[in-house]
Amino acid sequence: MKMQHDGIDRGNAFDWGLTSGDYARFRDVYPPLFYEKITERGLCTSGQKVLDVGTGTGVLPRNMYQYGAEWTGTDREKTQIAEARRLAEKAGMNIKFLVSPAESIDFPAGSFDVITACQCFWYFNHKITSPRFAGMLKNNGRLLILFMAWLPFEDAIANASEELTLRFNPDWSGARETRHPIWIPDAVFEHFDMISHEEYDIMIPFTRETWHGRLRASRGVGASLREKDLALWDAEHRALLERIAPERFDILHYGAIAELRVK
Repeated sequence: MKMQHDGIDRGNAFDWGLTSGDYARFRDVYPPLFYEKITERGLCTSGQKVLDVGTGTGVLPRNMYQYGAEWTGTDREKTQIAEARRLAEKAGMNIKFLVSPAESIDFPAGSFDVITACQCFWYFNHKITSPRFAGMLKNNGRLLILFMAWLPFEDAIANASEELTLRFNPDWSGARETRHPIWIPDAVFEHFDMISHEEYDIMIPFTRETWHGRLRASRGVGASLREKDLALWDAEHRALLERIAPERFDILHYGAIAELRVK
């Protein structure tokens, strides 16, 4: 399903359904620290009901299933949800996955202790989702926003991969990331109060193949390039990695978390 947002990629359309297979294989890269930042806040643990909005292939609920919360994941893209169900069933996990845009999610009032949004918060219409999320949360419920990105100005391999990608997709606005707190629009603060935020550095291990797949599964590549351009990018990026990267290497990232409490 194609998506367009004025503030993303200069309004050009992208389609996560085009990259669901790569997403399932290569986007599950968050390190243990990423999940520890959640559990150390007492969130998404045993006895809690959690809704993961924009779940994609269910990376967050599948990795946090071990902590005992009851998870539901939603995403507007049916092929993403199909992969999420396949991977959860393969692992023997009882996670409910539903196809739904964030703006259309409809659960009874007070259904959840926590609502999470990982790598997807900027895609939402916050004037619609903010009151909807607040209504679905219990008293004192939390909205947890999560993000992780590589740092191209400090990591040579990430920078080279990004510059190549920008030659094929110069309108990709996900490039040239720097450390910063997660952006929270004013519409959210009408219904939530900020409790805390944190930004921290992390090193993520890759091989040439998994880093190539991680880039290919991004919005700037697999979700937006035409088939011919994707094939050219694929060949050029593989050749680039052969020249500049060892078989195994780490990429510098930063993680960010914002914890908000329903008013």
